[in-house]
Amino acid sequence: MTAKGAETEPESPRGPIALVRTLGPGLIAGAADDDPSGIGTHSQIGAAFGYRLSWTFVLSFPLMVAIQEVAAEIGRVTGAGIARNLRRHYPRPLLWSMVSLLLVANIINLGADLAAMGAALALLAGGSAGLYTLLFGIVSIVLEVGLSYPRYASILKWTTLTLFTYVAVLFVVHVPWGKALGALVLPHIELNAAYATAFVAILGTTISPYLFFWQAGQEIEEQHRRHAKPLCLTPAAAGPELKRIRLDTLTGMAFSTIISLAIVFATAATLHAEGISDIATSAQAAEALRPVAGQFAFAMFALGIIGTGLLAVPVLAGSAAYAVTEMAGIAGSLDAKPLSARLFYGTIAATTLAGASLSMLGIDPARALYWAAVVNGVLAAPLMAVMMLIARNPRAMGRLVVSRRQTWGGWAATAVMAAASCLFFFFVLSGRG
Repeated sequence: MTAKGAETEPESPRGPIALVRTLGPGLIAGAADDDPSGIGTHSQIGAAFGYRLSWTFVLSFPLMVAIQEVAAEIGRVTGAGIARNLRRHYPRPLLWSMVSLLLVANIINLGADLAAMGAALALLAGGSAGLYTLLFGIVSIVLEVGLSYPRYASILKWTTLTLFTYVAVLFVVHVPWGKALGALVLPHIELNAAYATAFVAILGTTISPYLFFWQAGQEIEEQHRRHAKPLCLTPAAAGPELKRIRLDTLTGMAFSTIISLAIVFATAATLHAEGISDIATSAQAAEALRPVAGQFAFAMFALGIIGTGLLAVPVLAGSAAYAVTEMAGIAGSLDAKPLSARLFYGTIAATTLAGASLSMLGIDPARALYWAAVVNGVLAAPLMAVMMLIARNPRAMGRLVVSRRQTWGGWAATAVMAAASCLFFFFVLSGRG
């Protein structure tokens, strides 16, 4: 029985169609996790190491679920994003450093993603990859600024279907399934710099800082769309909402992991099997697939790069906008009119154009594609630690601090990311290869 005056949420609808309708921030975050930078990294891993690093996805999946669920609950319970909670409860230098690091990582990631999309379209249609890179950036800005939140969120949700192109590729290449599936459960570990760098790169593409800010911000957008209150003010409504967040996050991260494995399996079965191990970008991976796996596999791979880029670029720019406006103490929303949210939309435009300009400044997109993942991997651990402090802080979360299960899961994810970063620096700086 609900106390008088308490806000309640409607009972969750049942059935497959109703389930799809309940999916949103978690599904989009999971799909955006397989951005062109991630596709390029996973292609490199599959080409260079075959199936030997597949086990890392089994490790990363529960960690992804744990930390993304924490991010979503911070947004839904407090009604404020990660940066706004930092501003409210922690020293300003910590806020500034976290947001600054996020902006650096996001601009590098945007540059890598947009360059990969431009190169993929040039492979399919010919023409200038640099011009396509700029055009993709402009199109993303126009869509994100010009469309209302409900319509844009719907477009992003349907865009996730483009990732199934990588599952389709598996049906036209020969995958030794016994060997591939065995690598998931029998870890193969090498103590050298290349393996350590690849390990951090995988974690950096699966547990990415921009996804934390995005999913928290999207939960707030959904709250406003339904005219609901933060759960810290209406704890009676918490049960169904936290269950929805858990299901949404679990589905999105499972989707992300399956697509990542499909890319690794496809490139391992084709490029690595043919002795092609030096793949620098996702576009090069697509091009290399053409003589090995045929025109269909090449076209699907290239189209997938463009489709997931159109999904990931707005998420990267949007997460930066949420962080900057929250840091400044200014309201920002994808549902706001451009003139009433200048800083929010200005940040979207500035970060997207800054990313698009990286290749024009002579920065090698091939290296940016790989190192964007490494930068994310290195920066994630301190941000994750801050998120766990927020999630366990009663001043921020009220009675709805995260559970013991989530606490263990979130800190485990943080510890793994910190250990991977330390391992990377040890092997690289010591020169062991």
